[in-house]
Amino acid sequence: MTDLFTNPEFWKYLSIPVIAALIGWITNWMAIKLTFYPKEFIGIRPFLGWQGIIPSKAEKMARIAVDSTIAKIGTVQEIFEYIDPRVLTQYIVDHTVPRTDEYVDEIMLAEHPTFWENLPQKAREMVYQRVRDRSPELVDNLVDDFSNNAEDLLDIQNMVVTQLGEDRSLLNRIFLECGEKEFRFIINSGLYFGFAFGIIQMIVWYYFQAGWILPFFGLLVGWATNWIALNFIFRPLYPVKIGPFRLQGQFLRRQPEVAQSFCHIVTHEILTVGNLVDAILNGPKADRARNLVRKHMKKLVDETAGMGKAFTQMAFGPTSFANLKQRVGDLSIEIASETFDDPMFANDRAAAVEDIMRRRMEELSPAEFQELLRPCFQEDEIKLIAAGAALGFLAGLAQLTFIFGATMF
Repeated sequence: MTDLFTNPEFWKYLSIPVIAALIGWITNWMAIKLTFYPKEFIGIRPFLGWQGIIPSKAEKMARIAVDSTIAKIGTVQEIFEYIDPRVLTQYIVDHTVPRTDEYVDEIMLAEHPTFWENLPQKAREMVYQRVRDRSPELVDNLVDDFSNNAEDLLDIQNMVVTQLGEDRSLLNRIFLECGEKEFRFIINSGLYFGFAFGIIQMIVWYYFQAGWILPFFGLLVGWATNWIALNFIFRPLYPVKIGPFRLQGQFLRRQPEVAQSFCHIVTHEILTVGNLVDAILNGPKADRARNLVRKHMKKLVDETAGMGKAFTQMAFGPTSFANLKQRVGDLSIEIASETFDDPMFANDRAAAVEDIMRRRMEELSPAEFQELLRPCFQEDEIKLIAAGAALGFLAGLAQLTFIFGATMF
């Protein structure tokens, strides 16, 4: 036994499965890293260099994430219902009504400073009070209008794709957090599968020492470890019972856990109240939303003017009175854009939406659910496998040359 351990040939042969395990681990680690990093292209475009697969196709990957999950677990209309229009109305009222005097003064001093400064204080107070009294009902009607027309006011796919396309770090994090265990498994499995292939490689090499054996097995390890790991993650798609065992792809078995992680990120960082309102007021369909706000604000101005409307129009002039309505509408849009910056309110509404979306996502079929993570590996997968195979081939060639002192031919 002592002679065995002191025999250089023994250690040479033992190095074969060890190196194969390292090849498997390194190639799988490299495949994961190249999927997500670097976030920006490094090198000389178009061919000499690399950018992570996910960041390089950020918009496409974001669109897949929307189509395969968000679109199936909640429509725009439902998301507004989850947020609860009544809670939204109360929040707006609580944050805007106490500042009524400030808002009215800002508008009047900007549009008609002389008129407003010369107006008796009692008359001003009547205007303030009128606006305060009408605001809750007006906000309620406005929120209802937004909720009932949500599908026409918000392109949720455009909103999410735009945000994730611009924020590659967030896009990466969605996939990395949802597939954290799977990515770790892929990397570690390279070690196990590589070692198993190495045992076979060692036996073959012992009996058949052709120069191409080690490079070929290196190539095989670099290619196969990644392929096998992917199949462990996503196959079988549906549970298969074999005796007391229940087999299913690792990622698919974690559906409730992944749903919780995914929905938390989506509701707390993407589909927040603030982001939704911003997308409505500044997105592709912003004109419709802004006109809706102005319609309600014009009504408030008319009702506040009340019986004195004719006198007010005469005093201001028709054009100036119309400008006043426009200014009220514009200020209301500015206020709406700035109102939802309270983290406590945002988290409270996000938690309400998250709970419902998570339950919906847990109900997706395995075929639908796998589409959340599967695209990570389908995009340019052949490039990653080829890179792993090439690295394995070079490692096998180095092993043949430097450890066994042989050549391929």
